[in-house]
Amino acid sequence: MGLRINEQITIEDWELTEQFVRASGPGGQNVNKVATAVELRFEAARSPNLTGPVKARLKRLAGRRWTADGALVLFVQDTRSQARNRELARDRLADLIGAALVAPKRRVKTRVSANQKRKRVEAKKKRGEVKALRKGPDI
Repeated sequence: MGLRINEQITIEDWELTEQFVRASGPGGQNVNKVATAVELRFEAARSPNLTGPVKARLKRLAGRRWTADGALVLFVQDTRSQARNRELARDRLADLIGAALVAPKRRVKTRVSANQKRKRVEAKKKRGEVKALRKGPDI
């Protein structure tokens, strides 16, 4: 089945590992009995579907969720339903990969024009003159 990111990229099932654990927080006795939290592990570094720059951006976006062996680990325990937590984890992974696919725009350096610099200095001089006029005469 796989996880579809866009028309070109689909994450295969072998790249994803799901593990279910007990969730913390509210839920009463149910929390102690049922493993509803999901830990989704995506082997990003080994993925043939992602290019090098995309992997680098994904690593930067993932932050602490990126492991030393190049895997992305998402932990979701938002709801009491295991199926819904699994869905949320897959959605978050798809959103994260989608964000990594967007290449940032290059910054275009700009210069302050000579006219703008001249206007700034004139305004400072004028402001200084106004303040100088406030002083009383030197005796």
